[in-house]
Amino acid sequence: MADKDTVTKDYMQDSEHFADAFNYLLYGGRQVIKPEQLKPLDTTSIVLPYGEEGKPVPIQKYRDVLKMATAMADDRAAYLLLGIENQSDIHYAMPIRNMLYDAIQYVSQVDEIAKEHRKSKKMPETKAEYLSGFYKGDKILPIITLTLYFGADEWDAPRDLHSMLSADEDILRFVDNYHLHLIAPAEIRDVDFAKFHTELSLALKYVKYSKDKKKLREMINEDTAFKSVSRKTADMVNVVTNSNLHYNDGEERVDMCEAIEGIRSDAREEGILETLIGLVKDGILTIADAAKRANMTVPEFEEKTGLKT
Repeated sequence: MADKDTVTKDYMQDSEHFADAFNYLLYGGRQVIKPEQLKPLDTTSIVLPYGEEGKPVPIQKYRDVLKMATAMADDRAAYLLLGIENQSDIHYAMPIRNMLYDAIQYVSQVDEIAKEHRKSKKMPETKAEYLSGFYKGDKILPIITLTLYFGADEWDAPRDLHSMLSADEDILRFVDNYHLHLIAPAEIRDVDFAKFHTELSLALKYVKYSKDKKKLREMINEDTAFKSVSRKTADMVNVVTNSNLHYNDGEERVDMCEAIEGIRSDAREEGILETLIGLVKDGILTIADAAKRANMTVPEFEEKTGLKT
């Protein structure tokens, strides 16, 4: 089974899912950011902290997904850099992590503008412009990083920088805060899943109820959209929730109702096997008798249960 980080990254690299997440976060579900207006960017960032004797030591950082977006609202175009960090587990230093990514990206923009000035041989008008390489009229693009949590638990980690600091209010007044932008399934009201316009809504709804098997089955049976889910969505939720869903490898669309029933069948089989194992250990049944009741050959039964004749 694929790695959780790999499947969530692949899922959110899809421009439709990516745009859906940010339209939910920024615009309450209004379709402002269009998938076709998203441009993938290099997710590699390099920071140069200083090591021994003041020498710069390059450290490479990798974002999960980074895209340039053109958001059209009120006939005006807003150009943004949008990043997504997928989390299958809660991260208690997430504000710092995202703040670093954003800071590196801002530095990168300033450096790129300075390079363009040198390349075009556009001369600075002042000493200040010459020293910084960034001219008075230059502008950079805003960066928004979204943390998308693919877990069923409540997010109990800090949501801003101030929550992580040991300082009183007098000091915090002079420390700029950094806020975490978060989508966590447990915090989404059922009525608000309709604000999503792709199968991301089904994926997040499944994750939300993944630890309550009864509620999960009820929700899937009631929502007809789960009758035909893309293989990509089924694979992703199967991995991140460890559901062990049952469906055929060749299927392009998955009936999640049937896939869930496969889990129940497994549970019944496991219960029967546990009973048979107990009867064998108590000397009430032989392995041959137990294998017959389980509709298995003796070697199959021994391999499945670890018992030996």
